[in-house]
Amino acid sequence: MSGSLVETQIPQQKHYGGIQFPLVISPPRAVPFTFSALTKTIEAEKPYLDAQLRKSGAVLLRGFPVNTASDFNDVVEAFGFEELPYVGGAAPRTNVVGRVFTANESPPDQKIPFHHEMAQVPEYPSKLFFFCEVEPGSGGETPIVLSHIVYERMKEKYPEFVNKLEEHGLIYNRVLGEDDDPSSPIGRGWKSTFMTKDKSIAEQRATKLGMKLEWLEDGVKSIMGPIPAIKYISTTQRKIWFNSMVAAYTGWEDARNDPVKAVTFGDGSPLPADIIHDCLKILEEESVAFPWRKGDVLLLDNLAVLHSRKSFTPPRRVLASLCK
Repeated sequence: MSGSLVETQIPQQKHYGGIQFPLVISPPRAVPFTFSALTKTIEAEKPYLDAQLRKSGAVLLRGFPVNTASDFNDVVEAFGFEELPYVGGAAPRTNVVGRVFTANESPPDQKIPFHHEMAQVPEYPSKLFFFCEVEPGSGGETPIVLSHIVYERMKEKYPEFVNKLEEHGLIYNRVLGEDDDPSSPIGRGWKSTFMTKDKSIAEQRATKLGMKLEWLEDGVKSIMGPIPAIKYISTTQRKIWFNSMVAAYTGWEDARNDPVKAVTFGDGSPLPADIIHDCLKILEEESVAFPWRKGDVLLLDNLAVLHSRKSFTPPRRVLASLCK
């Protein structure tokens, strides 16, 4: 607890051994809180906020005067984490201001499945921020779930499957068009994925990400892996479910992609559908989904927490920022 910040509760919170998930922080009620007071407080309380993020995995700042994309950018800057450029991610996004992007722009009726941000590429963010600029008409929550809890439950229920994952890792396959397809949750074209119009530069950038490219008539197939599906985090001494397996298998679907072929074991053998669908059930059971309020800023430890998006009725505008 810090003098200028107050820990509060929301009904959706989960409690794991005394840890609140997410931790919710608000301004003290009695004191009017200006925006400049907020950024100064974040800078002053950085050690406290860092410690809370390490402990909980997710920190929700609620009730502060954060109104615009530019305000959100200033909040991200106040935390002082280094920016991660969005190279190699699958979602269609637009840069709004500074370090701020739209969150995945896929259509409102589509759910986005649980994933760690960019777990399918070697250089992924360690932290992410979300900001609710416009509250959803209805739905549109961003459910979050603790990764080590998912690993523990899967290991207990499917030890052989998890052993095979640990031994072989996963391979991800995705077909990219030339340009972005906003109707698809994985519709980012190869030109914006690799930030170039030149195929040879795209190949160099893909190789740097550990990705192989196979050029097609109207696009390119990207093959990533085998890469690990489980990670060991030395600071917490926990294994985490760090992969995009469920997301790819249940959600990487559009005119170019068949989700069942999107992800396989690292030895090329197919994944068992029943176990994937049960894993999705476990993710949903353990998740927390709170309704967004305008001005909410959610900070996630991308190694500790998976996130998703529910379908919604417009309007809704949630912005994101990725940090190294």
